Amino acid sequence: MAGRWGRVGALSGAGAVGAAAYGAHGFRRSDRDDYQKELYETANKYHFLHSLALLAVPHCHRPLLAGALLTSGMGLFCGPLYYHAWSGDPTLNKAAPYGGSLLILGWLAMAL
Repeated sequence: MAGRWGRVGALSGAGAVGAAAYGAHGFRRSDRDDYQKELYETANKYHFLHSLALLAVPHCHRPLLAGALLTSGMGLFCGPLYYHAWSGDPTLNKAAPYGGSLLILGWLAMAL
């Protein structure tokens, strides 16, 4: 089970690189405002960093807990930011603080 988190991290990392490429070549050149571009960059940075963290999850004592927290946190933090950046609709932004809290808990779970 623990090794699966490494695969999840690798797939998430591939998605983060793809999103970064789109951000650099498509999104950045679009008619989005500076705030939307900043949101996209923030989402992508956290997506990438926490994908790398998932690669370390198989090496911690509680991989299921740490992996679940990090994955859920990425979805609830990065997802709303990507959505807001793409659509201009801030409706889902209320989930981002919960996602950020889950990311912190995920890091703490890795320390257990």
